[in-house]
Amino acid sequence: MTRTNHALTSAVLPTFYRLWIPSMLGLLALSTANIVDGLFIGNYVGATALAAVNLIIPFFGILFGLVFMLAMGGAVRAGKYIGEENYAAASGIFSKTLMAVVALAATVITLALVFETTLLRGLGATDTVLPLMQTYFRITMGFMWAQLLTVTLYFFVRLDGYPALAALALAIGSAINIGLDYLFIAHLNLGIAGAAWATGISQSIPMLVLCSFFWFRKRHLYFKWQQKGWRELFQSAFNGLSEFVNEVSGSIIALVLNWLFVLRYGIEGVAAFTVLNYLLVIGMMMVFSIGDAGGVFVSQNFGARQLDRIRRFLLVSAANAMLIAVIFVGLLVGFTEQLVTVFLQEDESSVIALAVELVSWIWPVFLVNGLTMIVTSYLTALHLPVASALIAMSRGLILPAVLLISFFVLLPKQPFIVAIPLAEWLTFGLALFFLWRYFPNTTLFERTGQSVTTRAA
Repeated sequence: MTRTNHALTSAVLPTFYRLWIPSMLGLLALSTANIVDGLFIGNYVGATALAAVNLIIPFFGILFGLVFMLAMGGAVRAGKYIGEENYAAASGIFSKTLMAVVALAATVITLALVFETTLLRGLGATDTVLPLMQTYFRITMGFMWAQLLTVTLYFFVRLDGYPALAALALAIGSAINIGLDYLFIAHLNLGIAGAAWATGISQSIPMLVLCSFFWFRKRHLYFKWQQKGWRELFQSAFNGLSEFVNEVSGSIIALVLNWLFVLRYGIEGVAAFTVLNYLLVIGMMMVFSIGDAGGVFVSQNFGARQLDRIRRFLLVSAANAMLIAVIFVGLLVGFTEQLVTVFLQEDESSVIALAVELVSWIWPVFLVNGLTMIVTSYLTALHLPVASALIAMSRGLILPAVLLISFFVLLPKQPFIVAIPLAEWLTFGLALFFLWRYFPNTTLFERTGQSVTTRAA
């Protein structure tokens, strides 16, 4: 039984929205778990509990970075195989990726719980916030395996032509999380433990919804336990290196920022940065979803040797990224205080004032970060992991770390947070260079080391 592969055959513009809108809704739903927790924790528990949750986020970022590397790298390789109509090979990398994520989850969760106190102290836990961090950490780690499998299945289900199912699963989880946060935190007064239970339970449901994919008769991807050629898993994971770098770099920089805010402003500074981070996540997910959709489209059309479709898709992606940037920056600049106070109690005026100041410095990030992410995902889809990882490492780790520490040490009276938009704009220049170097024209296959033979119709 066959079905239409819209990524390869349908008009580019409607195909973009067919891929992007479910991706955007799904990723926003996935990322809102922590944001909704923040809303309820900030309003019903307080700024200290909000800071406790934020201090744990870098660890989660590193763990999810490993899974993104496996899942995104595997999905891109599977997408190329689907474009070549090699469904057996696509199913092979799908199966190996799932098994690898299960093994990774079991290993990391066990080690994290054994060395819990050492880990949390390393994340910046003070005596004040350590008990809160322990409560949240222990509960969420009990559900972490389900969250990691949800992320992995999301990438492959969407790749195989079911973006609506992928988005629906994450949307259901988000809705349940909101309801449980209200029940556990606002109604039952369970505090930070309630937030952890709400997140854990709500992230398990999407995994069950995504598992319905295995009963679809027209799918291309099938799971099989017996697999050979495990070296391919490491090759595909290497191709997803930029996703790992994005997540891990973001976690390291978040850790650095947490320490810098503690040193200069105390725990209130971490709370203010937490609010800023929530706003950043919303904006980032909206533009990241464009690159995420591009991974599906570009990888399959690259395998099918359809460069003209790739060029048109890049143009449409860039136009939509700029539109989002203009709208989001307008909201940040025009309604700063209203957005900040959503996450905090009215009597925490010093935290609110600091968060408003941080937003006034950070908003230029959104003018170019979407375009940079589009280029990064495009290079990943072309199986150019070194180029995409260089961009990801520049914007996520090297430039922010160097600039943050330099501003903090050398210019103590200046807001060190300006290092983040400065790093983003410098990286944008690097992204433009790689886009020029690997633009989808007749020399692309030669430059990427791919065969120029056209796939048979």
